[in-house]
Amino acid sequence: MTSTELAGTGRIISRLAYGCWRIAPDAEFAGTRGRAAVLAAYEAGYTLFDHADIYGNGRAEEIFGKVLRGVGGMRERVLIATKCGVRKAGDPTGNAPHRYDLSREHILRSCEESLRRLGVDQIDLYQLHRPDWLMDPGEIAAAFEELRAAGKVAEFGVSNFTPTQVSTLQRACPMQLRVNQVEISLARQAPFIDGTLEHCLAEKMTPLAWSPLAGGLLAEGANRVLPSQTAYRTTDILRVIDRIGTANGLSRSEIALAWLLRHPAGIVPIIGSVQPDRIWSAVAATQCELAREDWYRILEAARGECLP
Repeated sequence: MTSTELAGTGRIISRLAYGCWRIAPDAEFAGTRGRAAVLAAYEAGYTLFDHADIYGNGRAEEIFGKVLRGVGGMRERVLIATKCGVRKAGDPTGNAPHRYDLSREHILRSCEESLRRLGVDQIDLYQLHRPDWLMDPGEIAAAFEELRAAGKVAEFGVSNFTPTQVSTLQRACPMQLRVNQVEISLARQAPFIDGTLEHCLAEKMTPLAWSPLAGGLLAEGANRVLPSQTAYRTTDILRVIDRIGTANGLSRSEIALAWLLRHPAGIVPIIGSVQPDRIWSAVAATQCELAREDWYRILEAARGECLP
């Protein structure tokens, strides 16, 4: 696994991150296959582990914390990222709606709960999961400053924010926001054209790519896609990346990841498979630098039309 720097922090992270969303769909899975997936990622060289307080209703953080305590030296070698701000229906009362909450109180409470579940004293990277229409940048900045001063969080970032939302929050924050985590893949090209990646370049932020293989549609099969991904059309993309993959001795998923890694913004794809063989095989993408010509061949297939 190759490595890169996390957005000017001096912290070195693996070129691919491991996403823990799928490791805890239920208690039985979390205790067996979920633990095996985390261990496979660690052994394969992944050092940035992506979490959120809502993944498995907190079970993902708990199972990761158990692995962390059971593997000597692991805490010193990995960076833990987690997110807050999404509140599901019924939280905290039965009639509460699904909503986003970036109030100071919720940020601080969520951080304490994540620290407890993970079993650590400090979160390396703490992110706002989704923009809250009622968010007050000054209030968020105050919460961040409180967490930093208490030593509970080292670095901060956002997820699913537009460039304008990031800039608005950054103006209020005394600390540099380090990442913006958004959906980026050959099937979801919006960040290439809406200014997200250029903004990350300009502000020296690391773009983290969730669902870089479109829920598996760009890999060897999808078994859990989001509703927004059901309309993705990948037949033409697969035809081209399979051809280029054959020429380079790589699978379609490895070519799809290499395509993201080629971008100068320094995209860090988040691998979410719980199958150890796929977790390991993804690492091969970090050794492949696509030729510019192949990169544009793939882009054309993804666009479904020739460049202007």
